[in-house]
Amino acid sequence: MTLKDDQYYIDGVLARDKRIVAKTITLIESSLSAHQQVARRIINRLLPETGRAVRLGISGVPGAGKSTFIESLGTQLTGSGHRVAVLAVDPSSKRSGGSVLADKTRMEKLSVAKNAFIRPSPSGGTLGGVARKTRETMLVCEAAGYDVIIVETVGVGQSETTVASMVDFFLLLMIAGAGDELQGIKKGVLEVADAIAVNKADGDNVERAERARKQYENALHYLIPTSPVWTPRVMTCSSLEGRSAGIMDIWDTVLTHRERFSTSGALEGKRRQQSLDWMWSLLEEGLKERFFHNPKIVDRLPRIKRDVENGEISPTAAADELLFSLDNTQGL
Repeated sequence: MTLKDDQYYIDGVLARDKRIVAKTITLIESSLSAHQQVARRIINRLLPETGRAVRLGISGVPGAGKSTFIESLGTQLTGSGHRVAVLAVDPSSKRSGGSVLADKTRMEKLSVAKNAFIRPSPSGGTLGGVARKTRETMLVCEAAGYDVIIVETVGVGQSETTVASMVDFFLLLMIAGAGDELQGIKKGVLEVADAIAVNKADGDNVERAERARKQYENALHYLIPTSPVWTPRVMTCSSLEGRSAGIMDIWDTVLTHRERFSTSGALEGKRRQQSLDWMWSLLEEGLKERFFHNPKIVDRLPRIKRDVENGEISPTAAADELLFSLDNTQGL
């Protein structure tokens, strides 16, 4: 992409120009050094215009109907005057780095709504299926006036708890009638969930959904809530019924959670901690990148890898040799 002046992106985002918002996000996602420098300056300039949106993370087991649920919720929210941005993170191929990026086709109604913005991004294999630049993308969308930011993550697993470090409310979407429902979910994900919604509670599946709801409710009783001002809730919903049963009840729960966290000061504290966590994760990522690009490491790594594979040196000794091969003057 051809770089523009910083002000071009800043003015376009603040003017709520969808095309320039998309270009700015593309710039942020670029791995080119020149693009990254511009992106950092833009984010810093936009920062005062951020922080007012409801940040909602949604994850769930495969087949739970995440995209259908998000489209139903998003359609109702835009219909009532909200501006909704959906950051849908698709799985990337570990071999090619490619991505399906099919969320726009799965959310046909929402994708054409005037007050909606859907941005599918490849996860790039990062922890939790959350795209490396999702946090920066959230800030751009907030600066562009979107007051509800929905982050849809890939699958369910321990690494999915990463999404909880960037949102205000984490919703876990589940389904009933698939055997032992608790087998499809990790304890670490349950511990960070602010609510669980059993989806597809319609037709003949209503009773099974209610049984699953009780099962999840019982499971949550064994966990200590992450906040003294909130106890996780379990609900049922259907994204397919004419009135999308239970969808807006879930939204009301999100708003209740926000009100309690705001009035108690917990929301401000949570976001401050998230900013620090973000800094540390970027620092860790940067140190790792610089380490493997260091000339001394590049020179020694092939031999050390070979020695470890052949059993001529222990992994511990190999790691020490690599780490201490960096002198204090050059560092990383």
